[in-house]
Amino acid sequence: MEPPGAGGINSSECENVSREKETSEEFEANAMDSLRDMPFATIDIRDDCGITDVPHKNLERSKENERISKDQIRKRKKKKKDYQPNYFLSIPITNKEITRGIKILQNAIIQQDKQLAKAMTSDGSFHITLLVMQLLNEDEVNIGIGALLELKPFIEEILQGKPLILPFQGIDTFGNQVGFVKLAEGEHMNSLLEIAEAAKRTFQEKGILAGENGSFKPHLTFMKLSKAPRLRKKGVKKIDPEFYEKFISHRFGEEMVHRIDLCSMLKKKQSNGYYHCESSIVIGDKNGGEPDDAELVRLSKRLVENAVLKAVQQYLEETQNKSKPGDGSSVKTQEADRNGTDSDNNRK
Repeated sequence: MEPPGAGGINSSECENVSREKETSEEFEANAMDSLRDMPFATIDIRDDCGITDVPHKNLERSKENERISKDQIRKRKKKKKDYQPNYFLSIPITNKEITRGIKILQNAIIQQDKQLAKAMTSDGSFHITLLVMQLLNEDEVNIGIGALLELKPFIEEILQGKPLILPFQGIDTFGNQVGFVKLAEGEHMNSLLEIAEAAKRTFQEKGILAGENGSFKPHLTFMKLSKAPRLRKKGVKKIDPEFYEKFISHRFGEEMVHRIDLCSMLKKKQSNGYYHCESSIVIGDKNGGEPDDAELVRLSKRLVENAVLKAVQQYLEETQNKSKPGDGSSVKTQEADRNGTDSDNNRK
């Protein structure tokens, strides 16, 4: 009998070879599944480049596509990791009945625990957040303004000429950390969710990082423990439900949506307590159907100012480059000016 390893293959070695083949086939199948989700999955590279069916080249192309896929996934994860929203779309709450009710609620809570005063949302800044986003510079802010203006016809299509009225009733919290007035259920909720989805789509199509991982839950914040970090050191780690139990079913009033603002989370607030506003669109017919001419003028002025600023910066950079020592262009310019002056003097 011929011993194993002398040219023959025993049964265990056959099983190993079979298992390796299955693993290889499974790996290639998974790679092709991932490629189907990529933007270029429907493009036949062979037709475009005239490549014939060569198994070795196909394997190389499969490995290259897999590498590209991994790079794209890695870049997407990095973008999400670096994503820190600093702007948001706001629906301002201006109905005095609602704001007055919230102030009464806040005062009732403060009377029970005075140190919670610093956790209260300031007067004038009551709003509903429609969408959060990240805008890193003035160019991206301008893109955001353009996206907001493009959003208006989509909102008009959703509302079909009907006013969007938001009724507020009751109190709830996010993990006993954020206290908010609830938006009552009704048909208005569907319209608001559609507008939020249209806003997210419009801004993302402009290349703006926008939206959150969780589902959209409209709410009107009246207090937030994170506004006063020292409270945790003092032992205040949650909002006690007993503080607002008398308002648990209170009707605060209705807000007719008339405006959506693009606001900054970080810039200094306005004198009335509301956030710094980059741009706005008017919703509904509150202003008698007046067009947004003022907003268009503001946008045009902003674009002109940015263009002038860029031109000045470019001029200063060019001037600094010309004046650098060792730059022949500056010397040549000075010689040309001097020669021109001498020739003028000779003519006199």
